[in-house]
Amino acid sequence: MSGVMEGQVGIITGAGRGIGRGVAILMAQEGASVVVVDPGVDVDGTGGSRSIADQVVKEIVDGGGSAVACTESVA
Repeated sequence: MSGVMEGQVGIITGAGRGIGRGVAILMAQEGASVVVVDPGVDVDGTGGSRSIADQVVKEIVDGGGSAVACTESVA
């Protein structure tokens, strides 16, 4: 990748799955430090698992990027 986001911080909500996950990974590949925000709840708002955000952080870090997980609701 080109590193166009080197030195920047990306805060991505809904980063545990789908498009948000893809954006978080792409931003990290481009050099950004990423905050993976996902409370890990089901579509109906029940449950909650930190592991969803932690999995994305692990993938980013294992790929050489910088990321932290945040499971707080931003609603």
